[in-house]
Amino acid sequence: MTIATTLPDARGRFGTYGGRYVPEVLIPALDELAEAWAELRADAGFRAELARLSETFVGRPTPMTRADRLSARLGYEIWLKREDLAHTGAHKINNALGQALLAKRLGKERIIAETGAGMHGVATATACALLGLPCVVYMGEEDTRRQAPNVSRMELLGAEVVPVTAGSRTLKEAVNEALRDWAASVRTTHYIIGSVVGPHPFPVLVRDLQRVIGDEARPQFSGATGGADPDVVTACVGGGSNAIGMFTAFVGTPGIRLIGVEAGGRGSRLGEHCSSLTQGHPGILHGAMSYLLQDDDGQVARTHSISAGLDYPGVGPEHAYLRDAGLAEYVSASDEDALDGFQALSGSEGIIPALEPAHVIGWLLHRPLEPGTSVLVCLSGRGDKDLDTVRASLRIS
Repeated sequence: MTIATTLPDARGRFGTYGGRYVPEVLIPALDELAEAWAELRADAGFRAELARLSETFVGRPTPMTRADRLSARLGYEIWLKREDLAHTGAHKINNALGQALLAKRLGKERIIAETGAGMHGVATATACALLGLPCVVYMGEEDTRRQAPNVSRMELLGAEVVPVTAGSRTLKEAVNEALRDWAASVRTTHYIIGSVVGPHPFPVLVRDLQRVIGDEARPQFSGATGGADPDVVTACVGGGSNAIGMFTAFVGTPGIRLIGVEAGGRGSRLGEHCSSLTQGHPGILHGAMSYLLQDDDGQVARTHSISAGLDYPGVGPEHAYLRDAGLAEYVSASDEDALDGFQALSGSEGIIPALEPAHVIGWLLHRPLEPGTSVLVCLSGRGDKDLDTVRASLRIS
C-alpha cells in the first residue's frame, strides 16, 4: 500500500478545502485518529495484516476486463477495473476493513457507520463480523426502502440498522445521525465514514485505503496494453471515494484526462440532481469545506438521484481541489443515462453494474470521445442491489 505524499497539509487542507468544522468534543478523537493513522500507515505489521486480509478475504487484486463488444460499439477502448468482484460486491470493503483494523488498534469497543446505497454498510458490517466488533449503521429511511436487500445483508451480518426519518431521509441525514452518535460516544466508538468526506483526517484516511484501486489498475493496464497509459480515467462521484481511489495513481500525469461523473438526476433545477461540482458552490457540510448544493439562503439543498449511493449534496474536498486546480474534469449523467448504461453493460458484456458506475457507462454512451480513445473505468460495484429500482424505472414486470 503506497501512500500519497502531497496534500492535504498539516491542517487537513486541500488548498482552501477540507479542514475541521466540528463540535469541540470531537477534536481530541480526530487528533487521536490522525496521529494513529500517521503511525499505522507506515507500520509494517499493520500493513502486512491489511495486505493479508485484502488478499485472502477481500480477493485483491481485483482483475481488469476489456469490454470488447461495448468498445466495438462505441469506437474506443473501454477497460473496467472490477471492484464489483471484491468481497461484498463493491470498493467499499477496502476502506471498511482498513478502518476496522485501525479501530481495533485504538481499542475501540463499538463501530458506527452511515450508508446510502447500503454497500458501505454491508462492508462495515462484514469487517465487524470478521473482527468481532459491534456495529450500528445509520441509513436514510428512503434508502432502506430502495436498498432493502442490503438492509437484510447488514442485519444477517449482525449489524443494527437504524432508519433515519429526518429531512429527505437519504444519505445526508444518515451522516448527520452518525456524527451525533459519535459526538456522544466518542471515547469508546469509532466512526467508519464511508467516503472521502468529513473532517480531517477522514478524507486522507479513506483515500489512503482506497488508492489500492488505482495502484493496481495502472500496472494492470500497462501490462495489458504493452506499456501504455489510458487516455481517460473515469469514475462516478458522489462523496467520491472510488474516484479518488482510482485517480490518485494518475493525478498530474501529462496526457491523461481524469473525468468524474456526477449524478445529474432528472433535471437541472435545484433538488432534481446531485451535481455538486458542476452546479454547486463552496460551503461547509459535515465538518469540511467543499463544493455543495445550497439554496439562496445558504441552506443545504435536497437532492435526487436514481442511485442511492450518489444521492448526496456535497463531495470530498480533494475533488474540489482537483477541480479548481484543473487536474480533473467533472461532468454529469442523468437518471436516464444511468439506466442506459446499466442495460448496455449488462447486455453487451454480461456484467450487471451498480447504478453508481452505470452513470459512467451512460455518459460514455451519449458523450462520445475521440475515436480510438482508451478509457479506464472504475466499475465500483455490482448491480444486484439495484434490480428492483431498475425494474420499476423501466416498468419491467
